[in-house]
Amino acid sequence: MISLCASAPAGEWFTWKDCHYVPNPANDGDSFHVRAGKREYIFRLYFVDALETDESIGQRVREQARYFHVTVPQVLQVGVEAKRFTRQQLIRPFTVRTCMQDARGRSRFPRYFAFIETSGSDLGEKLVANGLARVFGAASAAPGMKSAETEWHRLEQLEREAKQERLGAWGIAFGRLKARATTQPRIGRDYFDVLFHPNKSRNGDATGNAGTKLDINTATPEQLQDMPGIGPVLAKRIIAARPFRSADDLQRVKGIKSKRYAQVRPYFE
Repeated sequence: MISLCASAPAGEWFTWKDCHYVPNPANDGDSFHVRAGKREYIFRLYFVDALETDESIGQRVREQARYFHVTVPQVLQVGVEAKRFTRQQLIRPFTVRTCMQDARGRSRFPRYFAFIETSGSDLGEKLVANGLARVFGAASAAPGMKSAETEWHRLEQLEREAKQERLGAWGIAFGRLKARATTQPRIGRDYFDVLFHPNKSRNGDATGNAGTKLDINTATPEQLQDMPGIGPVLAKRIIAARPFRSADDLQRVKGIKSKRYAQVRPYFE
């Protein structure tokens, strides 16, 4: 039996792989239960708003109806289709990237914002690209995300294309609720890293200079946070643990286990 996690540390970005969708009556297109490791969480997608499946939030449903120029019953139809779409996308194990930012759900259990990556695609982008969600939530910007506008513009372009092709909510009046985009959005291998570390060179290190490595005892907090897997909290721990005899001693810093150590060690002398 997997218990629903009632609390979790916030602030530092980390990645869970091999996560699983957990069926629950409260799930919808952009908010759902997930099993990550031995715990169950409720995650809400960043930057998108899938249509509602019921009228419990009447104001939101009416707002969505105006946005997509559809009726309230049509909003609910699309909402059910968005929920089905998300469930299909998450049949196989997927990756969750989160810093446990509060997403203020209606459940008595906490809900956290997250990016969900499945089969080389971002779930939020796929929902928007197929007319099942709108670009939404600028006020809930991902902490530490230095290129939020990059993702925002990408989502807006996907939304324009969905509207032009009359997909999902944009096409329900034309019998195209289940029509899908001919080309589904794909993300590159370093996509997530680019959003958080836009100044990192393609083949370089955390300083942005190919072939240059950092001194573990003099690297600034900003340089440390430019590395994959190191957020503000971990950067402070590294600095507090100085001096190091060598970067090999990073393994004694709380939060740096074997997998993360292997990820960041190449960036240091």
